[in-house]
Amino acid sequence: MQTTLASVLKFEGRGLHSGQPARLTLRPAVADTGIVFVRTDAAGQGARIPALWHNVEVSPLNTRLTQGAVSVSTIEHLMAALSGCGIHNAVVEIDGPEVPIMDGSAAAFVRGIVSTGLTRMMAPLRAIEILDEVRVSHNDAFSSLRPATSLQIDFEIDFPDAAIGHQQKTLNMANGSFVRELCDSRTFCRNSDVEEMRSHGLALGGTLENAVVVDGATVLTPGGLRHADEAVRHKMLDALGDLYTAGRPILGRYTGYKAGHNLTNALMHALFEQPAAWRLVTCDTQIAARLPGVGVSVADLHAVA
Repeated sequence: MQTTLASVLKFEGRGLHSGQPARLTLRPAVADTGIVFVRTDAAGQGARIPALWHNVEVSPLNTRLTQGAVSVSTIEHLMAALSGCGIHNAVVEIDGPEVPIMDGSAAAFVRGIVSTGLTRMMAPLRAIEILDEVRVSHNDAFSSLRPATSLQIDFEIDFPDAAIGHQQKTLNMANGSFVRELCDSRTFCRNSDVEEMRSHGLALGGTLENAVVVDGATVLTPGGLRHADEAVRHKMLDALGDLYTAGRPILGRYTGYKAGHNLTNALMHALFEQPAAWRLVTCDTQIAARLPGVGVSVADLHAVA
């Protein structure tokens, strides 16, 4: 069955790239709403944007929803938290152009969602079952979806910086693994890239408190890494959030090699252009037990930094 939030949640902070302050409110929603963003500071039809793949404006640095002249940027961490905690319906009200970056991870959103709990709805939940492989690539990077009985994420990265280097991780996202394994992993960047991004009007809200910044073999962020492989864990977090723009849970194995937001969105386009590669299935008890977020409890938060 579908779920929504048990109560209203409020968050405040600055956007990583815009640097602008924003107040964000998560509200329960009726069945079959999905995840919908509402710009409360904007007027007109474009103020309400469903978090769906065809509303995504491609960007290598974040995931931006756009409808008309209205947009909401950096939705991926919040989307990952909603997916990983098993929330299927919610209205996200925000009074600015970018979701607050918080500490650079999804942990704050997860704490709020898990602490307040969810409400089960008397409405059937349908998931997207992958039937055949779908793959997109750019240069040596690629992302793909293949058949699997649950959502699994396999990610591999390779950076010249010794503080990151080569990392690979595979996780089955069922039974709260997102909360325990991924949700506290922060966005990361090279120190050499910071000034370049700022010269293009990006990373204006970035600090050493909301991102892991590396310089060669050195981690500049106070306190260092939360996980030795925090970088690849964060890429998996991003992928989970971007996959949730499918509008439903996915039953399939996602593989990303040097992939980013743009490739995952391209994968969503490729998937829905191939109707023979997927089908909708109504989730019975056995299928539901394999979905992200099922069984998550406050006890899982003990694993979160």
